[in-house]
Amino acid sequence: MKSLGLIEVESVAAAIDSLDIMCKSAAVEFVTWERKLGGRLVTVVVRGEVSAVTAAVESAVSSCIKTPCAHAVIANPHEETNRIMAVSAARMSGKQTENSEPESMSLVQDNFVQEV
Repeated sequence: MKSLGLIEVESVAAAIDSLDIMCKSAAVEFVTWERKLGGRLVTVVVRGEVSAVTAAVESAVSSCIKTPCAHAVIANPHEETNRIMAVSAARMSGKQTENSEPESMSLVQDNFVQEV
């Protein structure tokens, strides 16, 4: 079963540190990140098997350079959650601007849903 792991921390440096910890501690894959408040609040999203994501998130929570503001593991995410992650991943890769939907959005969604 696939799942999503989310960690929200203050600062880009702490987000990169938490992502590094998660990827080194378990078999998880980086999905996307969201920066808010000019990068002062960053959410990092990873995916993988439920046990791996849980271990990765717990490891990052205990070892990150800053204490996370929030963290969660979503086992077997709903299709709408997968859609939101696909939109975020497309925006991160430059396929989408703030006011437009990418031409290949359905393709991105299909690929993300198949992988998850």
